[in-house]
Amino acid sequence: MSCCIPQLLFSQPGFGQAEKINTNWHFHLGEIDSAALQHQLDRSWRRVQLPHDWSVKQPLSPTLASATGYLPGGIGWYRKNVTIPQQDSGQKLYIYFEGVYNRSEVFVNGKSVGKRPNGYISFSYDITPYIKYGEENAIAVKVDHSQDADSRWYTGSGIYRDVWLVRANPVHLDQWGVYAYPEVKRDRGTMHVQTAVHNESEAPATLSIVNELVAPNGDLVAKKTSKVTLAGGARDEIKTTLEVKNPQLWDLEHPDLYTLRTRVLQGNQQVDESEVKTGFRTFTFDPNKGFALNGQWMKMKGVCIHHDAGVLGAEVYPEVWRRRLLALKELGVNAIRTSHNPQAPSLYTLCDELGLLVMNEAYDEWEYPKRKWLEGWNVGTPGFQGSYDFFEEWGEKDLADMVKRDRNHLSIFAWSIGNEVDYPNDPYSHPILDGRTESGFTQPIFGGYKKDAPDATRLGTIAKRLASFVRKYDSSRPVTAGLAGVAMSNETAYPGALDIAGYNYTESLYHQDHERYPGRIIYGSENRHDMGAWKAVRDNEHIFGQFLWTGIDYLGESGRWPSRGFYSGLLDFAGFTKPRGYFRQALWSAKPMAYLGTYPLQGGGAATDVWSRLEAEQGQRKDQAPSMDAWPVWNYQEGQQIRVVCYTNAKRARLELNGKVVGAAKEYNDEYGIIHWDIPYTAGILEVVGLNTDNQEITRHRIQSSKRPQAIQILQSSKTTVRANGGLAQIELQIVDEDGLPVVLAEDEITCQLVGHGRLLGMEAGNNADMGDYTDNKQRAYHGKMIVYIQANGEPNEKIVARFTAPWLKSADLEIQLD
Repeated sequence: MSCCIPQLLFSQPGFGQAEKINTNWHFHLGEIDSAALQHQLDRSWRRVQLPHDWSVKQPLSPTLASATGYLPGGIGWYRKNVTIPQQDSGQKLYIYFEGVYNRSEVFVNGKSVGKRPNGYISFSYDITPYIKYGEENAIAVKVDHSQDADSRWYTGSGIYRDVWLVRANPVHLDQWGVYAYPEVKRDRGTMHVQTAVHNESEAPATLSIVNELVAPNGDLVAKKTSKVTLAGGARDEIKTTLEVKNPQLWDLEHPDLYTLRTRVLQGNQQVDESEVKTGFRTFTFDPNKGFALNGQWMKMKGVCIHHDAGVLGAEVYPEVWRRRLLALKELGVNAIRTSHNPQAPSLYTLCDELGLLVMNEAYDEWEYPKRKWLEGWNVGTPGFQGSYDFFEEWGEKDLADMVKRDRNHLSIFAWSIGNEVDYPNDPYSHPILDGRTESGFTQPIFGGYKKDAPDATRLGTIAKRLASFVRKYDSSRPVTAGLAGVAMSNETAYPGALDIAGYNYTESLYHQDHERYPGRIIYGSENRHDMGAWKAVRDNEHIFGQFLWTGIDYLGESGRWPSRGFYSGLLDFAGFTKPRGYFRQALWSAKPMAYLGTYPLQGGGAATDVWSRLEAEQGQRKDQAPSMDAWPVWNYQEGQQIRVVCYTNAKRARLELNGKVVGAAKEYNDEYGIIHWDIPYTAGILEVVGLNTDNQEITRHRIQSSKRPQAIQILQSSKTTVRANGGLAQIELQIVDEDGLPVVLAEDEITCQLVGHGRLLGMEAGNNADMGDYTDNKQRAYHGKMIVYIQANGEPNEKIVARFTAPWLKSADLEIQLD
């Protein structure tokens, strides 16, 4: 199958004209002889469409590493044929990968054009010397993820992000060659612009660089032209400024974006162009007052996120992440930490558009690996697979490419150079670990000082080097890191190399270190969900925010089988809000809200995993701590004693059952952040009424006893419209009873059948303990819900019909129109 270049468009590479080439690839799982790349494909190669993650499509097994979510890695090959027209022979051709996990090598017509070991970094190759014009050209990619437990979380395997074919004039912008950063003083905004151009021809080139700034309403508000002459083979960077009076500021509620258009003219001919979304905003960090956006002091209410999406694995679909980010923002989240690696370019674009701050993180390991379970969970001896073996060669290059690729995104407020690389004795050690009261350690930690382990003072040396590399490419934002062993790292130069210091799970040091290091800017870079961790931020002006672990449930870093992943998210694998998401909304959202959840007083609480139970009991007596994990269930045995919990931001709340008060109004409980009542169960309608200080109702939430499951209900309308040739439908299903009430306890198996040009990408119910087959068209609901992902492969005006069936339930149909 060949591919000719269709309509060209602006793309993430930031130069030339690019075509997304995600279709008609072929994939082979397993090693092959590279000489076979010259031969015709055999039956072992199957057609796939990018993005593609082969690991998530394999069987789960308890013998595999819990770090990977009990999914395998391996070696895979991709191949695609591309026809390049003869008339393009005067152009430069590049292939640009947004992300390949990992240790990839790219071949064109059987010749290796380059290797890139880091699976999270975007990269490109000049393939011009290898192209046969007017003929088919074979592009092949080897992906070596044979070290399948090289990370503490699920990474995926394969070409899991978009791929672009870029055509450029020999005189062109550099990759990510336009860099814009704003400065705002009073009523005037200055856009600083750096434009890097490259003359790959042999002759000198006299160029005009035209920069135009377009306001959110489409008006041209500033324009400048610069002249430069480049010798053959030379590069240069042209700096200019664009002035705007009374600029519209980007903020969380009004994320106004400007467009920077850059054109490169050689004589009267335009040889390259670029469009960059940018705008105006200010960040202020202060060791005593925290953080201000556009001069307004505020708390960052952040979450850490990994890059997988449940059944989709590492495959990146912007529509999926838009839905997820909107759900997080509805809960009061205003900041994202990309733990612990750069994510897909589309994620940052979405955060720009939606108004979410971003901490962009580079590494979880530096020169040494961390311990990981390689076979199951707590089985055998931990191993040391990781990315450490290419850090010395690639670390600075990878970091520079992350910054250059992402620095135009207004949402990014900081660059993180590492996460928990200072974990005590994993691997670094220091004499302070033997324990001294004045140090913050009161007993030997993790076996005490290990003199044969790597010296912790190296942390400062490496951090200084990495931080200087970041500042070389962007000095407009602070450098940070997530510190795990803060008390140990304080004995090194590591914290001092940072502009702002992230503390992971060490709220106990907030006061002590603020007094000891009065110039240090401190925040919680990784935190549990308990009330105490939030109060440490809320009640301390100098702590500017926290980042919960985690915002969304993710694959990998699993517990004992059966466990697909880490289950502490505000959202589940399917992107549905969990009870603790509503608990967080009560703490973080200004909009009046209330939520009801329940669980039996006898026979166990609402927490479903070790981490959740730890949080619920953190600093509290087990018999007193109301749960933040209570589901909205009102189906029990008559007379059974039930704990009813209310998450609300109202001043007080009362409880009603079938219209009668069964729980007297209670004041908001600032110890737990939860109001609760213990009552005997009676079927019917249970309601909580949130009241203000004048005892006036400001919000209400109800749950109701349901009957047996009777039907599948599609939560959208009976019709939906998506983009043809690649658009994604996200179909939310709910199991209901004969009265249309949600049946929260339902776990019926639902089958999806498609008619038309559609591709079922997956069915995800969010159940962490369901270790079944996720590759077929059947899946059990969880808490009565499920989301189904269907990709449209048809042409405009075609339609796809999706039918959902389950034994004993009324089926549901959805018509998907393609536009």
